[in-house]
Amino acid sequence: MYATRRYLMCPPVHFRVTYSINPWMDPAKPVDLPLALAQWEALRDRYRALGHTVEILDPLPGLPDMVYAANGATVIDGRVLGARFAHPERAGEAAAHRAWYRAHGFSDVTEPAHINEGEGDFAVTRTWLLAGRGFRSSPLSHGEAQEFFGRPVIGLDLVDPRYYHLDTALCVLDPETEDVMYHPAAFSPGSRAVLRRLFPDALLADEADALALGLNAVSDGHHVLLPEAATGLFAPLRARGYEPVPVSLSELLKGGGSVKCVTAELRR
Repeated sequence: MYATRRYLMCPPVHFRVTYSINPWMDPAKPVDLPLALAQWEALRDRYRALGHTVEILDPLPGLPDMVYAANGATVIDGRVLGARFAHPERAGEAAAHRAWYRAHGFSDVTEPAHINEGEGDFAVTRTWLLAGRGFRSSPLSHGEAQEFFGRPVIGLDLVDPRYYHLDTALCVLDPETEDVMYHPAAFSPGSRAVLRRLFPDALLADEADALALGLNAVSDGHHVLLPEAATGLFAPLRARGYEPVPVSLSELLKGGGSVKCVTAELRR
């Protein structure tokens, strides 16, 4: 039986795409905000139907990217390492996240010294904290995270700007068994070698599924919620014993994010 999870999400009430920091947006295809909200609500309801708890972070005017709640912090064993965003457009989100955690019973909440964008670039397994670098998060954040969490940090270099966060190129399917899926071409040769050594049986995603943001997924150890367009991942996931749950987040994809980007896990 899979373990139930607790997630944090933020409605896309003020959502719009910031062109200067988003490699996915086509200005000729503006966001349909009512549809974005309906898609977000469908994902929220799916989590609840699967038995998970969803907490809500209230959106703030002037911070349209708050819907991407995964970027606001990383939580392990109830300890919260906040975010420090790379771009000024998102800087105000960091304080809003820290305030939410403090108001909801998280006593160990730290403001980082170095740039990290939360679970955008940090992925948690039983043994390691995988840490992306190359486009948003600073390499200096890796040592800071290791000191804070007391968990070995494995740095991974991203080399393709289309995969600007680790959560666009890698997904932890089961943290306890350390089962992951990833797109090799998103990483440097050295980082690919590290991933092969750590995860020799990983599911490897091809370019089509990676570009559909199929790796921007959330797994509870059995159900894997992922973009519906990442069809090439469905059969391999089933072969491993997982149940793929395709969802539509086409409007939020225009902002460069999908299932994982809008979902922070509250690990207590």
